[in-house]
Amino acid sequence: MNDLRTLDEVAAYLRKTPSQMRWLRYAGTGPRSAKIGGRVMYRQRDVDAWLDAQFENDPANTAA
Repeated sequence: MNDLRTLDEVAAYLRKTPSQMRWLRYAGTGPRSAKIGGRVMYRQRDVDAWLDAQFENDPANTAA
């Protein structure tokens, strides 16, 4: 049931660098995250929901 992921794991999953993930977190435009025990952690379901939203919000994906 533990679906927590580290910043490095999420970065690899999304094919981004850890620096890009830190910027997304700073800008408030990345997946939901929380500091747990001093480490930035992500729930896999939040990462997947954020990824789905990126496809839904892309204007190139609208049907003509």
